[in-house]
Amino acid sequence: MTENAAVEVQKASRVYGAGSSAVRALDEVSLTIRRGEFFTLLGPSGCGKTTLLRLIAGFETPTTGQILIDGKDVSQTPPNQRRVNTVFQSYALFPHLTVSQNIGFGLEMLGRPRAQIKDAVARMLALVKMEKMADRRPQMLSGGQQQRVALARALAPEPEVLLLDEPLSALDLKLRKEMQLELKRLQTETGITFVFVTHDQEEALTMSDRIGVMSAGNLLQVGAPREIYNRPVNRFVADFIGETNFLTATIRNGIPRLSNGEAVQAKGPARLDGKTVTLAVRPEQVRIDPEGPIHATIAQTVYFGTDTHCHLRLADGTELVARLQSPPSGDIGLKAGEKVRIGFVPGAVQMLEG
Repeated sequence: MTENAAVEVQKASRVYGAGSSAVRALDEVSLTIRRGEFFTLLGPSGCGKTTLLRLIAGFETPTTGQILIDGKDVSQTPPNQRRVNTVFQSYALFPHLTVSQNIGFGLEMLGRPRAQIKDAVARMLALVKMEKMADRRPQMLSGGQQQRVALARALAPEPEVLLLDEPLSALDLKLRKEMQLELKRLQTETGITFVFVTHDQEEALTMSDRIGVMSAGNLLQVGAPREIYNRPVNRFVADFIGETNFLTATIRNGIPRLSNGEAVQAKGPARLDGKTVTLAVRPEQVRIDPEGPIHATIAQTVYFGTDTHCHLRLADGTELVARLQSPPSGDIGLKAGEKVRIGFVPGAVQMLEG
């Protein structure tokens, strides 16, 4: 058991079917989720993130490997015997029950005393700021309000771990942004370990203490949002998290050079000398600089209000984007066809694997 671990996944695999038709949804994933943290599983559809969540919840059993919660192997333990609750995409509120009754339902099923249920419901109503709507039924609530009730119902039994399977996907953009902050507030106030599943990078970056990026049943990188964004371990992570420019270069005497010989400052292993590598740099880390080492041509500029995206074309035809802050006039003074030189923020260019 790892110290301070709420959830440990040890070489867990999940295979559906057999023989040539077998599908490996999860491939020997190992992961430790710390007690009291907001952890997000992030990746595209079909990457295995929901399968992993279902293994933790107990809705699926691992084909191989183990799932530990609070240091105990629960791989074969049914969901109702784990101190884990799940919030799904559909809130699944009982339409014939009031908000208070929905929140207290799970506690009733656990046989808690009436006084204890009443106190817990009152605390949950206050936590999700729904006191004035205690007697309303779900059909009288907005999507965001129903989401709060579903969260309160899941939190009421005080689980060790709360699992959230893309619970914000049905909300409109404005409400989704509000609920991102609300979820983080709830997690901080309760101190419960949250494991959140999403394909939305903004949700992951906004709320998480740490993020696990998944692809094709594998866990590619685990780290804090800033680490994942600024130091991706491979091209998939760099491409999936935020916008990224990719350059192809060849290492010569330890220095990456573009096809026309222009040098780019990015450190890599000496053993790569003579090899072709991929370099990644974020648009906000590209600078229009008269003294810059790279020659480029302005392809077009696109105004986004606070930012202007400057689309550039290098001598070898590679295209990249510089995200520049718009001046008060809104005109950055660059026109299509103009020749410029560019540079990069020191230390911003990453040499990637894969």
